[in-house]
Amino acid sequence: MPEGAGSPVWVKSERQLRREAELRGRARRSTSVATASTIVVVVALVVVITTSPGWPRVQETFFSPEAFVKAMPDVLRGFLLNIQIFLIAEVFILVLGLLVALVRGLRSPVFFPLRALAVLYTDVFRGIPTILLIYLVGFGIPALQLQGAPSDPVTLGIIALVLSYGAYVAEVFRAGIESVHPSQRAAARSLALSHGQTMRYVVLPQAVRRVVPPLLNDFTSLQKDTALVTVLGPLEALRQASIHAQYDFNYTPYVAAALLFIALTVPMARFTDHLAARAARRRTGGGTA
Repeated sequence: MPEGAGSPVWVKSERQLRREAELRGRARRSTSVATASTIVVVVALVVVITTSPGWPRVQETFFSPEAFVKAMPDVLRGFLLNIQIFLIAEVFILVLGLLVALVRGLRSPVFFPLRALAVLYTDVFRGIPTILLIYLVGFGIPALQLQGAPSDPVTLGIIALVLSYGAYVAEVFRAGIESVHPSQRAAARSLALSHGQTMRYVVLPQAVRRVVPPLLNDFTSLQKDTALVTVLGPLEALRQASIHAQYDFNYTPYVAAALLFIALTVPMARFTDHLAARAARRRTGGGTA
């Protein structure tokens, strides 16, 4: 401790300094090796692909700059519709999934019919492929000719996506609710909180925080599956790309649509990984965030 100091000052030992320097050196070497190996692999793939006999034809058919520039405005306008479908469906999916999960958690015998309906809903709609459900909803509801029933293909596509993903999200919420230790409920009830108050103030805040990463995974898949609504005819990104591809006999518009979906889903996937890693650090006591 230096003379005249009011409190002791911690100074790293020579051994600690050498250890930290060694760790930094290892990290730099690992980064360099990873970068070099990645460059080698990428260059090798580019060489193999561009020197293949069919590359000129593939380049003309899938990577035409002229076709890309021509199709991009329409594909981008269609992609905005995909985003609109995604945002609207996401809200309803969260509400439906949470309601179904809460109903399945009701223990009173009087609520057995509701629990049975919730179980039936999750079993049936998780078992039907999403594209098949879009066909059934998109063509089945208008065929019923019910008074006030929607006929807009975008609305029907949103309904189908909500029904499909609501079942998956309900199970995610239910898993989160059941992961909360029973002692939390017991403590809340000992404070004279009702079942509803216990769920609202004690269980749900913990459950929702735990299921954010899997929810984001589901919504990443949802963003991609909005392209399935194209079977009903709305001019979203895939439909716009299909129109241009059929008109010019060139598949570059499909590549343009794929790039737009990648530009949205990859950041969502990385954000999901970040939240999952942060949750893991919290569980293991490795840090706070």
